[in-house]
Amino acid sequence: MNHYDAETDRTYSRAGFGAPVRRGGRPALVVVDLTRGFTEPDFPSGSDLTGVVAATSALVEAARPAGVPVLWTAIAYSPAEATGHSVTWLEKAQGMRALVEGSEQVALDPRLPRREEDLLVVKKGASAFFGTSLAAALTGLGCDTVLVCGATTSGCVRATAVDAVQYGYPVLVPRGCVGDRARGPHDAALFDIQAKYGDVVDDAEALDYLRGLPPIATA
Repeated sequence: MNHYDAETDRTYSRAGFGAPVRRGGRPALVVVDLTRGFTEPDFPSGSDLTGVVAATSALVEAARPAGVPVLWTAIAYSPAEATGHSVTWLEKAQGMRALVEGSEQVALDPRLPRREEDLLVVKKGASAFFGTSLAAALTGLGCDTVLVCGATTSGCVRATAVDAVQYGYPVLVPRGCVGDRARGPHDAALFDIQAKYGDVVDDAEALDYLRGLPPIATA
């Protein structure tokens, strides 16, 4: 378990949390909300996630030879949703009202190596699963493990990890591939994920896992 403080570590260990999850042979990479509105500090909801973008890009490239599916998510609201009261979350998170369909804020960061065949899941809430086709897509692709990357660690990444394990998927979260606006919420979320929902792993371990999968056959 990631260190939080000694007393907390002892409490969680005594309660039986933090056991490792299995690694399947058919993983998927779910990249959560690495859109410009989150990866660039000039936008109200953003921060400088240059390092996260770079680390996630390396993981995506490592996934390609084995044919590991890469699925991207983005939050986007219609003008009516962004300005109205139908999305209760926006009453709390007012800064995200700028994430309007078609705006530059909801575009994937251009530094990311997205391919035409990669699925893009558009969502309205924190979890990439809530109200979307993600669970059905993972089932259709025959996936048995989910690696979660993206932003923000304490928000949409954590929510996606929680839902992924509840859908029956072992969850891996590469530490360098997730980011947040502040260090405290980021660290707390990683501790919580490691304790209860998945394995928070070093980037090198995630890369080795993907590179160790058999390559797809080529013609």
